[in-house]
Amino acid sequence: MSLASLFTTAALADRSADEAVIRKALGKIKPDIVEPAPINGLYEVVVGPHVVYMSADGRYMLQGELIDMVKGVSLTEPRRQAATKALLDTVSEDDMIIFRPKKVKHVVTVFTDIDCGYCRKLHGQMDNYLAEGIEVRYMMFPRAGVGSESYKKAVAVFCADDRNAALTDAKRGKKLDMKTCDNPIDRHMQLVRQLGARGTPFIVMEDGSTQAGYVPPKRLAKLLDQAESR
Repeated sequence: MSLASLFTTAALADRSADEAVIRKALGKIKPDIVEPAPINGLYEVVVGPHVVYMSADGRYMLQGELIDMVKGVSLTEPRRQAATKALLDTVSEDDMIIFRPKKVKHVVTVFTDIDCGYCRKLHGQMDNYLAEGIEVRYMMFPRAGVGSESYKKAVAVFCADDRNAALTDAKRGKKLDMKTCDNPIDRHMQLVRQLGARGTPFIVMEDGSTQAGYVPPKRLAKLLDQAESR
């Protein structure tokens, strides 16, 4: 075995030992990724969409942005975005309500509350988002919680024969057929809690970056174009 191979094997063994120590220190928390951070002796730990940094001995944890001062960029945000995107990729299209333009240029996921004023404003401009080539994938976030009127409306929408039409009717304040059925609303709420969202609408872009609150169609299209060019 070459000297280089010996060093590589030793480094991998050290990394494996450090990872085991960190996982043990986290107890019941099961990280998705544990790998060396750009700073010696520090590890990047990813749990769902959350990114923290831990010392190799598992004693210290840092929460916040790791900034490359030479390049002037966050090293944390790309990882967070990738983790957010991976989390949303676990959701089937069957568990979303999708408004799709004839020619799709961009895709966003929007967590919405039927009774939220700015959510209704966003939905009222759906034709404008579609005209910008933006596909809108809805998931539900009834902020008042399970069993609330907003929650029941979300269930009714998902149980309707035509979900898109039912959602539009609900956003306009029309009376719904309050059906119940197996539905993904609880799963949506679990996801949005993992993402740390507190309000609606909550928009997740294609790259996993997020926008809290209403964003006008042309502004959203510009943000998506900028993200794509980076």
